Amino acid sequence: MRDRMTPIRFDNLTLGYDRHPAVHHLSGEIAPGSLLAVVGPNGAGKSTLLKAIAGILPPLGGNIAGPPARALAYLPQMADLDRSFPISVYDLVAFGLWRGRGLLRGFGTSEKARIVQALEEVGLRGFERRAIGTLSGGQLQRALFARILLEDAPVILLDEPFAAIDTATTGDLLDLIEGWHGEDRTVVAVLHDMDLVRAHFPDTLLLAREAVAWGRTADVLTRENLQNARTMVEAGDPHAPVCRVAAE
Repeated sequence: MRDRMTPIRFDNLTLGYDRHPAVHHLSGEIAPGSLLAVVGPNGAGKSTLLKAIAGILPPLGGNIAGPPARALAYLPQMADLDRSFPISVYDLVAFGLWRGRGLLRGFGTSEKARIVQALEEVGLRGFERRAIGTLSGGQLQRALFARILLEDAPVILLDEPFAAIDTATTGDLLDLIEGWHGEDRTVVAVLHDMDLVRAHFPDTLLLAREAVAWGRTADVLTRENLQNARTMVEAGDPHAPVCRVAAE
């Protein structure tokens, strides 16, 4: 319960690679139970921010505070996944239970029933023995959402969850996301479709290596803010060093 009520706070946060900032001077808070879209042009630092929240990427400067790793479920971009890995849909989804049990413990009747139920909820009943390499993009994303269902985490991080999937799958996965929001889970999603964001995400962070705007979606996704974000990313130097204030 405590993890569910913990906000995610950024204090002059700077993130990057090889001492070159991808996100800098970010301060603010994601309140518990938020349904937040993170948007911005390519190269704005959106995925970098999600990796930092997930604990994958340490800050170059400033601080990030939030729930512990056990309270987070993280879905990377599909392009980052090795679809040639020889694993079945059932085993991929079952990973969602192993966080709390360890890899060496088997599943009892109740755990197996939960796996089947998760597959049912995402529309993949009957796909249990299929290799993930045989799935379409939409089917694979459904399987990954089933895994998240089993993780039962209070904070869910989704990096481009609707990229290269069909409209029907997008609608079904949006229903799951809105269900998580209705359960007071915190959901943070990197997205590109502004119409989808406006329709389904009440809050938005517009990034362009720094925060352009952050708040209610209607107030953030204005023509002026979007143009400013494009200009800031185009004018930015991806090879610039971390500034001294951020490093301190």
